[in-house]
Amino acid sequence: EMQQSDEDLQAEVYRSPLVARYASPEMAANFGDRKKFTTWRRLWLWLAESQQQLGLAITDRQLAEMRSSLDLLDLRLAAEEERKRKHDVMAHVHAFAAQCPAAAAVIHLGATSAYVGDNTDLICLRDALDILLPRLAAAIAALSRFAGQHRSLACLGFTHLQPAQLTTVGKRACLWLADLLADLRNLSRCRADLRFRGVKGTTGTQASFLQLFDGDHDRVERLDKLVTAKAGFPATYIVTGQTYSRKVDSEVLLQLAGFGATAHKIATDLRLLASWKEIEEPFERDQIGSSAMPYKRNPMRLERVCGLARHVMALAQDALNTHSVQWMERTLDDSSNRRLSIPEAFLAADIVASTLGSVFDGLVVYPMVIQRHLKEELPFMATENILAAMVKAGGNRQECHEVIRQLSQQAAAQVKERGLDNDLIERIQASDYFAPIRDRLPELLDPATFVGRAPRQVDRFLAEEVAPALAPFTAALEKLTAVEQRV
Repeated sequence: EMQQSDEDLQAEVYRSPLVARYASPEMAANFGDRKKFTTWRRLWLWLAESQQQLGLAITDRQLAEMRSSLDLLDLRLAAEEERKRKHDVMAHVHAFAAQCPAAAAVIHLGATSAYVGDNTDLICLRDALDILLPRLAAAIAALSRFAGQHRSLACLGFTHLQPAQLTTVGKRACLWLADLLADLRNLSRCRADLRFRGVKGTTGTQASFLQLFDGDHDRVERLDKLVTAKAGFPATYIVTGQTYSRKVDSEVLLQLAGFGATAHKIATDLRLLASWKEIEEPFERDQIGSSAMPYKRNPMRLERVCGLARHVMALAQDALNTHSVQWMERTLDDSSNRRLSIPEAFLAADIVASTLGSVFDGLVVYPMVIQRHLKEELPFMATENILAAMVKAGGNRQECHEVIRQLSQQAAAQVKERGLDNDLIERIQASDYFAPIRDRLPELLDPATFVGRAPRQVDRFLAEEVAPALAPFTAALEKLTAVEQRV
């Protein structure tokens, strides 16, 4: 018989498309088992190192043995231990101890499972935000370049999805940017607010550590701070139950959901613009838009953004529900849910951010289509300018208003009832009533005179809002660019 390949074996079972199809290697690795279990080992080492520093009888040999085995995971042994003990943390304590027997007595000394579980989760949350934030900043940088490039390109504005006063392509992009900047601020705040659970014990009272240090409160506090510093956090949560409050998870996932809503709105706007053939996402030379219709260029990347953004938004409800039912010092119904909701929220948000960045970086604008759509609606919008010019030329406002109203209705009938072009301007040019301003009609119909301060608003917004928000990410953006160029 033919031996099955790894690919064949993987095809036998369900794998999350977030990892198999979409996720960046960095974000997938951040929530992988290797990261989790090696972090557990580091946490046990940091605890033992700090306990030794504060006077407990832990030898240099024991610490050296632990250090030498940090990355030598024996996942098969750990799985066997978990089948026997029905406890994942204790299974890994035994697997670690089997590799460094001299240190077995000091691994997990005074700790509870949440010491490794929760602290690892906080490390993964921090590192996930550190992966996501530069990707979001890169998307903002790409869209800001697009906004600057098209700061003055007049286009139809829409309210109620009906043609309204003109705006510019760049100004509309700034509306998207404003929302993305809010997400960048909110996620950056979550990153800055994150603390470490630290060394807290079974119900958060630090009783086991107080016993280890013979009632010395000062050494217990120093232990908490030492381990926290080794993990790279500036502070711990002073009070916790057995776990850190799941409010932390809900705050982070709510901000991810907020980014999801922003992304969905932007992607939807661009999908509408693509249906009108004004702006398209980048399209590869050999890319197939439809299996049935060869001419189609479907906005597949933007549709993916919408689909995954909805998932990010939905997952926030998981975190809220989980927080709401953590009775007293904790319940364990959080664990199974958090294994799904937290990684998936970040994996999906990461894909959304990187996809938006690639779309923004290659958006294709069709000015002639935009101009054609303007010409269809501009005559109606220009009537206010024409009315004002006629009054300045000595015309009667009410009389002029009535003439324009009648001509507008005739032109509208041409468009709606006969499917013809809007010929209002031709009707105005042909009317003797408008002879005094006939020569000024081209000037009165210049789209640039209808966009108000939009180009200057773009300039000011990019300079005063976007540039300062991106400044902290300069080095990270350069690193991302270098990686993309290598790929």
